[in-house]
Amino acid sequence: MKKVKGLFLVLVVAALTACNSNDDGVEAGIEIPGITITDDIDCCSAEEALQVYHFLQTVKIVPELQTEVDGKYNVFAYTKTGTFHNGYNELFFVATKKATGNYIKNFEISGLTPLMHMVKMDMYHSTPVGPVAESFNNGYLAVKRTWVSFVMNSSDAGSWNLSYDALILGAKGGIEKHDIVVNALPDGQAWLKSFKVDNDTYYLSLVNPTDFKTGTNDIRAYISKKSAKASDPYQIATETFTIEIDPRMPDMGNHTSPNNTPLLKQEDGSYQGTINLTMTGLWRIHLTVKDAQGNIVAGGGELSSLYWDVTI
Repeated sequence: MKKVKGLFLVLVVAALTACNSNDDGVEAGIEIPGITITDDIDCCSAEEALQVYHFLQTVKIVPELQTEVDGKYNVFAYTKTGTFHNGYNELFFVATKKATGNYIKNFEISGLTPLMHMVKMDMYHSTPVGPVAESFNNGYLAVKRTWVSFVMNSSDAGSWNLSYDALILGAKGGIEKHDIVVNALPDGQAWLKSFKVDNDTYYLSLVNPTDFKTGTNDIRAYISKKSAKASDPYQIATETFTIEIDPRMPDMGNHTSPNNTPLLKQEDGSYQGTINLTMTGLWRIHLTVKDAQGNIVAGGGELSSLYWDVTI
């Protein structure tokens, strides 16, 4: 570990730790493990590095997706758990300079390509992915975020690999078809569904299932369109839909809950609405998908066969 220089960082850390301390003060010589702060304009300042460092304590590294670029840079990938599961997974990337370990502010991650090999049929297909990775937010410019939503888990029937391209300060790299494991979700958690409109197949990826609670919940989802070539990643659909929701409890006589609002398309391509879950247990969120003209194109009717399962 190497010392981080700068009085400003000392003040920042003092402020961040004051709320949790027992008035034990902040010792001189603040350290961020593995990082040396210099005047390198490509890298984070002490304040920025500390923000990124604290953010990375909330996620876990995916070892299979780590790589080195041009002998000078490292790229690391993170998810919430360090693993993948069926349905929607947020994916974060961080690049560092090997010489100092500090985070690089500007780099690009593109070409995210998950690929499933169906062993028995010797066929390949992909799955929905997010857009080109972008900065997480203004507080984490050195963290790039995108997502991937897996349509099935790894099993004897098939296995997943993943590729991506990295561009770091003019140097190109990335990984090519690294094997990854996608875990199944527990019973009562079905977060990705598909529907067809004419000859096109669409996928509904539920984003926020792990955060649901009793009461009113913000709900967010993406609709992706299967590529003409099945092995190409499925991009966010350009079409506009409305998704009406009808939550029911199948173990409680299919009673519903009031005060739900449909999911409407947002500028970032996601769909957002609200759902009111009045008690804990298994909820089956029945869905009706309408096109831009208001025509029902998927689901609909009493207890629609198109649904998400969520257990809270």
